[in-house]
Amino acid sequence: MAYNLLKGKRGIIFGALDEKSMAWKVAERAHEEGATFTLTNTALALRMGVINQLGEKCNAQIIPADVTVVEEVENVFSQSMEMLGGKIDFVMHSVGMSPNVRKKRDYTDLDYGFYAKTIDISAMSLHKVLQSAYKLDALNECASVLTLSYIAGQRVFPDYSDMAEAKAMLESIVRSFGYHYGTKKKVRVNSISQSPTKTTAGSGVGGFDAFFNYAEKMSPLGNASADECADFCIALFSDLTKKVTMQNLYHDGGFSNMGVSAGVMGSFME
Repeated sequence: MAYNLLKGKRGIIFGALDEKSMAWKVAERAHEEGATFTLTNTALALRMGVINQLGEKCNAQIIPADVTVVEEVENVFSQSMEMLGGKIDFVMHSVGMSPNVRKKRDYTDLDYGFYAKTIDISAMSLHKVLQSAYKLDALNECASVLTLSYIAGQRVFPDYSDMAEAKAMLESIVRSFGYHYGTKKKVRVNSISQSPTKTTAGSGVGGFDAFFNYAEKMSPLGNASADECADFCIALFSDLTKKVTMQNLYHDGGFSNMGVSAGVMGSFME
């Protein structure tokens, strides 16, 4: 159901790849709520994915860009302001990738070149997005910037490997840049720590299906879906959350506050 929560707002959505990706769901909901926005991903991702279908559905123009290259990020903001007719009201940073995880490197045997790429793509890219917007004065007052995190930034999940450090750094950038941008222009910067979700990226983590089922049993409300996460993002883009910033917001059905559940304990009882 649409409420026109984003009517008249302009945005940029980084990271939509296919219909399973979180950014794709967010784009669909933002369109339903009346927003106009641009879509961006790497040229390779655009060739591999079906983002053109999303662009047509949402009447959104697509700007190829490598989020780790500052000049390309700056171009996304400059072109988006020109295409949309003004400064930006919301930004979705849905970017993350670990070559070590993809290559199934054990955490005790990481390739450090891959490690650096994990940090650059999955964490430092957020700083590049925020710094580019800050220097270009591309965001309207009270704009909202969101990124996606995971509880492995605070707790040990062995198969999450070096992505855990990337998420910890990502959340630190949310707090630090959130202070500076909030002080200057009342811009909000937050991360959402989402349940394990069956997206293209999430499903690539080792043992994902088993952990998804475990989290479902642990969470009083069950795992939050990608569609439910998109709804949460819309609320945080809207004017209803103007005083929410510098937060890592758990959207996980209660998993983050659980020690153990009856459902999980039952699986160990004879």
